[in-house]
Amino acid sequence: MTDKNTYEKLCEEIWNHNRLYYVEHAPIISDEEFDHLLKKLESIEKEHPEWVDPTSPSRRVGESLTDGFKTVEHHVPMLSLSNTYSKEEIEDYIKRMHKLVEKKDIAYVAELKMDGIAISAIYEKGIFKRGVTRGDGKAGDDVTSNIRTIVSLPLRLFGEHIPDFMEIRGEVFMPTEVFTQLNEQRIIDGELEWANPRNAAAGSLKLLDPKEVSRRCLDVVFYGIADESSGKITKQSQIVPFLRSIGLPTVGLTTLCHTIDDLWEFTEKVRKVRMTLPYQIDGVVIKLDDIKEQNRLGVTGKNPRWAIAYKFAAEQSNTRILDITVQVGRTGVLTPVAELEPVFLAGSTISRASLHNEEEVQRKDIRIGDLATIEKGGDVIPKIVSVDVTKRSSDSKPWVMPDHCPYCGTPVVRISGEVAVRCPNEEGCTNQRTRRIAYFAGRNAMDIDHMGEKVIIQLVEKGFVRVPSDIYLLTDQQLSQLTGFKEKSVQNLLTSIENSKNVSLARFIMALGIKYVGIGTAELLVSKAGDMGKLMRMTYEELIEINGVGEKVAESVVEHFSNTSNIEEVKKLLELGVTPKSFEVKVFLDHPFNAKNFVLTGTLENYTRTGAASLIKERGGKVIDSVSKKTDFILAGSDPGSKLEKGRSLGVKILSEKEFIEML
Repeated sequence: MTDKNTYEKLCEEIWNHNRLYYVEHAPIISDEEFDHLLKKLESIEKEHPEWVDPTSPSRRVGESLTDGFKTVEHHVPMLSLSNTYSKEEIEDYIKRMHKLVEKKDIAYVAELKMDGIAISAIYEKGIFKRGVTRGDGKAGDDVTSNIRTIVSLPLRLFGEHIPDFMEIRGEVFMPTEVFTQLNEQRIIDGELEWANPRNAAAGSLKLLDPKEVSRRCLDVVFYGIADESSGKITKQSQIVPFLRSIGLPTVGLTTLCHTIDDLWEFTEKVRKVRMTLPYQIDGVVIKLDDIKEQNRLGVTGKNPRWAIAYKFAAEQSNTRILDITVQVGRTGVLTPVAELEPVFLAGSTISRASLHNEEEVQRKDIRIGDLATIEKGGDVIPKIVSVDVTKRSSDSKPWVMPDHCPYCGTPVVRISGEVAVRCPNEEGCTNQRTRRIAYFAGRNAMDIDHMGEKVIIQLVEKGFVRVPSDIYLLTDQQLSQLTGFKEKSVQNLLTSIENSKNVSLARFIMALGIKYVGIGTAELLVSKAGDMGKLMRMTYEELIEINGVGEKVAESVVEHFSNTSNIEEVKKLLELGVTPKSFEVKVFLDHPFNAKNFVLTGTLENYTRTGAASLIKERGGKVIDSVSKKTDFILAGSDPGSKLEKGRSLGVKILSEKEFIEML
């Protein structure tokens, strides 16, 4: 018998997992476990409807809204599908359809269930106008600027029968190869790995800087039409061919089925090929083919009656934890890693799994010698799901993080408010040095080909490279001493080092490894500083004025360049021929924007909000969040929010985008 207190605790637990999945993009349980909790909740609520209120997790589609993005209501609500994990449940769905649809022969469309971020895209007269996330199902985040960076998304459709208005549904995802490459870079950078491609895509799509989004190489496919003005689409099976015919990327495998055997044959076919696909899927979606019947059946709660998702359970295997070792990243963060008895899982042999941090190890009570159940998160990253405590030896002891760095022996430090444990020996820890050099030479920074981690480890161990500038002093005589390096290898690396000298200023700044400064932030710094010398002299007050630069970044930049050894390192790199491309920064004197307060609202056609804010600040203006009597101008784009009405009531000058451009 369940009491109300147990029910409320279950609600709280589900909301916590919901936050970790959709907001933090760092889930700690599988989709199947989450769905089990949700079904348990729904079962309790059927027995006790008097306990249910609007805040119940069962009343929400899932994803929350994100600060920094405009909220937009969907023309047609974006619903989530009910999930099933067995053939019997698919049979139950078929039986329900036969009861609800007055036809003997019912057709179904089966297609891939993409493991990405649900998106709604609006086209007017064939022109892309807006992209919105699912959000809470009724309204989502306007991510138009970010969606525009996806190269596979056509901004203009082609064909003879394009509706005047069309709202289509699809999924934004990160290709598996891109995910693997970016995660490798995150390891080098000393950052936490993404749990899976879905969470990586979610975090990327919610970045506030579209330029940074474009570097994440996201992709998109479409599979549904929520609304279209022609009314010519009458079958679900017509949608994908139609979308493809007008230039939109669509899901790969799809088929028309009539029986449970047809549907199961398709799901088994998909199960066999899923590991060969260039993107992640987590099952198959089954939909009633007749759209008129879809509309008649409607929805129940938050799910359409006419569709269901069959989800593949994550592939799991059992193996023994031989040891728990510790890696040290470039910033000194210690990361525990489980060394496993090799086991074949989901297409590859697994011998290691990141345990992320000490807190994760303690929460799951993972110990050396345990028999562990492992799975690949998103079928890519190995993770330990649980350990079998019943098969644990009697002399087993809880694992604890070492008190000293395993590489240099320095006592570790624990900073209040942080989960991470760090080695503070920045200069003397060889592993931190190796990671910093790898970061400097990495693809997103100086991009030095042929200088992988194994090469860097040798260079550091032999004493040839201690700091990044030493790379540009390397000789063919030194490189020939590296294991496996012949004349061609030596020449290839020397050529790559020479080519890396011509680099953008933003990539050079990023390569310096300043805490909290990624490529997007580096570009913001470049837009204000223009050259390296100016950046090194900038004060905290000057940095904080840059739109998109927060207190942590400003403090970190000032701290970095207050260290004379960091300044000397930059000077040495420049003396050795590294020539980061500088930019001329315009200075406007006596501009109409000078000392004026701006509030931005609505969507601009020619600028992102970040871009418009930068232009205002270049001209001496200030961008603030809320409207008050101190506001001088409101720059209003299309679909402005309540700020516009408040501004009018206070007599604030309203600028259209055209007027703004004229004043620039």
